[in-house]
Amino acid sequence: MTQLFSVKVLAVVAKIPKGETLAYREVALRAGRPGAYRAVGTVLSTNYDPVIPCHRVVRSDGELGNYNRGPKIKERLLKEEGAL
Repeated sequence: MTQLFSVKVLAVVAKIPKGETLAYREVALRAGRPGAYRAVGTVLSTNYDPVIPCHRVVRSDGELGNYNRGPKIKERLLKEEGAL
């Protein structure tokens, strides 16, 4: 995984509007590496910048997926934003 890919992932995630979500696969596609959806999760797991709404990235099957601040916080944030 390159630094450039990480920057692209964070840029894509930063643009997800409040109340909406994107799947890890879609983030990878928009970042230019369609098959790198697991790498997207790795990038997001190390991000603690509150400007980057990592909680808005979910699994393709509708499950929430992981979140570096914990799954309960991710669920709460998405509910507050109307995404759940």
